[in-house]
Amino acid sequence: RQSLQTISRNLSTLHKATKNVASASSVVFVNKRQQVALPLNSNHKFFSTSLKSMDQGHYSIPDGNSIFFAPSQNAIGVNSVEQLGGFVNNLGCKKILVVTDKPLVQIGIVAQVTKVLEKAGISFVIFDNVQPNPTVSNVNEGLKIMQKESCDGIVSIGGGSVHDCAKGIGLVKGNGGKIEDYEGLDKSKKPICPYVAVNTTAGTAAELTRFSIITNEVTRVKMAIVDKNITPTLSLNDPVLMMKQPPFLTACTGLDALTHAIEAYVSTAANPITDACALMAIELIGEHLSKAVANGSDIYAREKMCYAQFLAGLAFNNASLGYVHAIAHQLGGYYNLPHGFCNAILLPSVMKFNIPAHAKKLARVAKTLGVKNVDNMSDYDAAYEAVKAVCKLRELVGIPSGLNGEKIVKREDFDVLADHALKDVCGFTNPRVATKKDIIAILEESYKGL
Repeated sequence: RQSLQTISRNLSTLHKATKNVASASSVVFVNKRQQVALPLNSNHKFFSTSLKSMDQGHYSIPDGNSIFFAPSQNAIGVNSVEQLGGFVNNLGCKKILVVTDKPLVQIGIVAQVTKVLEKAGISFVIFDNVQPNPTVSNVNEGLKIMQKESCDGIVSIGGGSVHDCAKGIGLVKGNGGKIEDYEGLDKSKKPICPYVAVNTTAGTAAELTRFSIITNEVTRVKMAIVDKNITPTLSLNDPVLMMKQPPFLTACTGLDALTHAIEAYVSTAANPITDACALMAIELIGEHLSKAVANGSDIYAREKMCYAQFLAGLAFNNASLGYVHAIAHQLGGYYNLPHGFCNAILLPSVMKFNIPAHAKKLARVAKTLGVKNVDNMSDYDAAYEAVKAVCKLRELVGIPSGLNGEKIVKREDFDVLADHALKDVCGFTNPRVATKKDIIAILEESYKGL
């Protein structure tokens, strides 16, 4: 009953938001120094122009003045992979590059998906050398195969690393140059080739977003590419493909989705649509993540997590993120740590840092996660309860509270990590602006554990 009431409230919010969007003709970004008015169709360009003209974090998008990015088609549900052949044939491609990784080949997931392509008479070649935290070299290797085999479409089978690599391959194939040329926001001029992302984890939402994170092996820095032209043509989430994922991966990717939802919800670029998506994602994750971790064969919990991570993806794809991701990218690039693992450890500390800026919204997060008597608390007290609730869920699914268990993480590196984090585009929509000292403090607290 409570879930139905929440859905009703969120649908009402969506209805009001879409009415506002339909009548909007411009968007005003508010900064403590200035106001900048841009055409409605240019709000995605604001992020790139703002870096020089405005302070980080000090802009917001008034309700109803946003554009909404998502794939044109999205299939979600049990056995939805059986529709893949028809979807790909409709794209009219002569030959497909299948992008994936070796573990998925070994456990039979890739064969399960490619059989559907074969049945539909689709010609394809497989590139399966994508690494966790995909690199520039991975993109270049896949691009060479795509060019050699004259492929004109892409199907990625995997989680965030695979999808990010596939986006990078398609981006360079369609626009030329090097993947490094596209770091930042909307650097490309042409859309990528037809691209279908088949998801095998419930967390990253990379199958639907305009984000691609590629590690530069030389600098050990993750490049954040945010570009509308890499939005997949179609996303597919079939929980059947996720049932073989181990508990640790399920936990990490699920907490990644929770991070997406919470960061998007408190983002300075949030709007009623992203808020509705984020809140429902938070509720679903709170209810179903621990069940999916405890029993990977629980198809109901797996399907609910498909919807949760998809909703969280819609939220952050349009409201962006915050300092959790800005810092996690540095930990992942520098130490090659799993992205969701880094997010899970950093999230409580960044939430605590953001309480002075968004106590009311974080109080709503507490209530959505099932904290009792929130209405009888001050917003600040309830916001702290939200932090505790996230810590409790993290412990429940078996993720440690601190980075100190990872021997490769060195506190003496925090200075350079903080420098890079402050340059990461994901941090520019954090509701509270951080100094380098603040970022180091978050790293220190996350190292010890909260």
